Amino acid sequence: MKKVTFAILAHVDAGKTTLSEAMLYHAGVIKKIGRVDKADSFLDYDQQERKRGITIFSKEISFSYQNSQMTFLDTPGHNDFSCEMERTLQVLDYAVLVISAKDGIQGHTKTIWKLLQTYQIPTFIFVNKMDCTYSTKEQLIKDIQNELNENCFLLDDHFLENVSLVNDELLEKYLERTITKKDIQEVIATRKIYPVCLGSALKDEGIEDFMNVLDQYTYQKEPLDILSGIIFKKSFHKQKYLTHLKVTGGTLHTKDLIGDCKVDELRIYTGQGYQSVQVAYPGDIVACQGLENLPIGYTFGHQKQRQQTILKPFMSYQIQLPDDIEKSKAIQQILSINKEDPSLQFEYNQQLEILSVKIMGEIQLDTLQNLILERYGFLISYDEGRISYLETISQKVEGVGHFEPLRHYAEVHVLLEPLERGSGLVFENKCQRNTLPINFQNLVMTHLQEIQHRGVLTGSPITDMKLTLVTGKAHLKHTEGGDFREATYRAIRQGLKRTKSVLLEPYYQFEMIVDTDVSSKVIFDLDTFHGDYQISYENTLTIIKGKAPVRYLMNYQKGFLSTTKGNGKLFYQLDGYYECLDQEQIVQEINYNSEDDLLFPTGSIFCKHGAGFFVTYDEVEDYMHLPYVYQKSKPKVTRNNYKVDDKELEEIFIRTYGPIKRRLSKEMNRKIEEQKEEKRTILPECLLVDGYNIIFSWDELNELSKTNLDHARTRLMEMLNNYQGYRKCLLIVVFDAYKIKKNVGSFEKNDNIYVVYTKEAQTADNYIEKVTHDLAQNYRVYVATSDALEQTIVSSRGAMRISAREFELLVKETHENELKEFNRKNKQMKNYLLEDLQKYKD
Repeated sequence: MKKVTFAILAHVDAGKTTLSEAMLYHAGVIKKIGRVDKADSFLDYDQQERKRGITIFSKEISFSYQNSQMTFLDTPGHNDFSCEMERTLQVLDYAVLVISAKDGIQGHTKTIWKLLQTYQIPTFIFVNKMDCTYSTKEQLIKDIQNELNENCFLLDDHFLENVSLVNDELLEKYLERTITKKDIQEVIATRKIYPVCLGSALKDEGIEDFMNVLDQYTYQKEPLDILSGIIFKKSFHKQKYLTHLKVTGGTLHTKDLIGDCKVDELRIYTGQGYQSVQVAYPGDIVACQGLENLPIGYTFGHQKQRQQTILKPFMSYQIQLPDDIEKSKAIQQILSINKEDPSLQFEYNQQLEILSVKIMGEIQLDTLQNLILERYGFLISYDEGRISYLETISQKVEGVGHFEPLRHYAEVHVLLEPLERGSGLVFENKCQRNTLPINFQNLVMTHLQEIQHRGVLTGSPITDMKLTLVTGKAHLKHTEGGDFREATYRAIRQGLKRTKSVLLEPYYQFEMIVDTDVSSKVIFDLDTFHGDYQISYENTLTIIKGKAPVRYLMNYQKGFLSTTKGNGKLFYQLDGYYECLDQEQIVQEINYNSEDDLLFPTGSIFCKHGAGFFVTYDEVEDYMHLPYVYQKSKPKVTRNNYKVDDKELEEIFIRTYGPIKRRLSKEMNRKIEEQKEEKRTILPECLLVDGYNIIFSWDELNELSKTNLDHARTRLMEMLNNYQGYRKCLLIVVFDAYKIKKNVGSFEKNDNIYVVYTKEAQTADNYIEKVTHDLAQNYRVYVATSDALEQTIVSSRGAMRISAREFELLVKETHENELKEFNRKNKQMKNYLLEDLQKYKD
């Protein structure tokens, strides 16, 4: 029986929980379909959920249906709990998007669709509440195709015809009537089509047909080869934390170790109830006891690290504690809630003794307040709140962090690069193994990702950047793990101080529907809000769609109702973070000083005379132990060049010092004459090229290698053949083949260059080192590589080195110069015969 994991996603009030109830009823899990308005639904069992009539916490339900073992994750539909919904996307095989036929495509529906697109999750669409709409199914499908994707197709008699339009192969199969169920499964799994079903969950119409579709047109993903998985949720149960994870490979047993933690118990949940099991298999979602110290998002085995969450809280509130409690204990209790909900970003300033939290909305504030009251017995309150900003950069920079108090040592270089808005943080490791041992590299990569690093403008979290470890250094005796934590944090902050930072603020995407006679006032307000909008008209109504900063729109509801006399409609949702137009003003208001932030220092610690001393960020360059890997090119200085010949120089000398008197001995004159008669012997040039080093260093070849390494190798040889034709040197390109068993190596000529494939257990470095020594007697040997160790070795063998970047520029410059010369010479030649023929043609 195949195992498939789904999530049911929807805008609030689309009928998501009611659909879940109906599906559980048809699967035989419950005997009666519960209702949200009657507070008796099987899944919304939490007191706060039943009181508000909305889903707040995601739950899992596992059951068998036909040929499938289905696990469904019921997720919140309200904007305030979008982060909870997004975390479930990491473990999905498929998604079920519920759309209300009565309300159509709503704002949050579009947000969910964008997330599904970002996470590349195959999606089925269920149009609910067909009993409450006046729209025809044709109108509904057309709206879905226009708003979401043109390949959203209704599962009806024309479905196979629509499937055939995906590609020529399916079209041919359709014409031959040979499209199979596997073909349909494949186009759904690869997100080429999105099946649409219609029904009413409340009236139990179309539910069983929809479940049959999910059973027929899905398949289980191939499991990974070893024990693997991902943690996506934490829950609090009887004073203990449960860790919810999906097994993606191997088998997980009780008492197994994940990281440094031991699994004490395995549970498979269906709503509130659960079944204890001794082993979990690929595709299972289980709740574990004993993994409290492993965070949400933690992956193990061969499971790839998923991307950072896209949705971010945009409001910050200061938490005010009651006076009659032990505050230190209360703060620790509140901070522990972050384990089960990372979207609740708590910050505690020990110096000012201020505890604050970042959240998505007011309902989430109330939920947190009630949760603390139920769990710990005290009631918190909040201040008015403020906007949460983010920071990014506009220019690439290499940050350097050094930590070297007595008997400690670590240096880290991190390249910071700006990315597009909404990209979040991306991490990469480009550090050479011969520079820093791999265990320390992994440690640095962990420290890059383990905390929210602060910007230097307002102390806000950084985003939309690529952070790349480019080099680092350790000490054989004195380096400890914590040293690299300090060096990594300082490298990021030092880089931020050396480049231009940009303040980002949250924007709402809005839609306003107002009477045309009051639209001018609303438009005036939007202009003062720095809004970006478009206007359309329908009869007597004006429809305005666009985006504007949250800080202007968040309190605009009352003013909008007053302006429109209660007749206008205003819809908005979070769109993302964009450049703050009043950056200088906001920075001054927040008044953050990065140099006074003791928890996030911008400078480094160096050692001198047996004691550590602090170096400010702008002086680190003078003390750092490793050179820059990506140094900014210095601005070119333009100088006026004046030519002065020998005669003019001689005249100046005579005017200053008098006549020149040359007195050379006879012996000196004889040696000068002998030197003139000697003929200098200039050795021919030999160029050795480290093939794969060049391929992975040149952008053009590196991109080509990602799809086909053979093509990249062929392209490099073509370029080298052209270069050798211009320079007339002996050119040898060397490729590593040392990992190929029983390989004897090869040496062959390719047009006018020589191509070498090294033998088993012989690297390109070894071969180049040996050949350099042999050829240095008869040739001027140059070696093209960016391998630092190899450059050092060939220099000691008497060869001259060229970095990959220098060699690329040299090849391009040589080609361009030779091409210009060729065109110049050919331009002077005339073809009189063709000119005569042209006359007769005229």
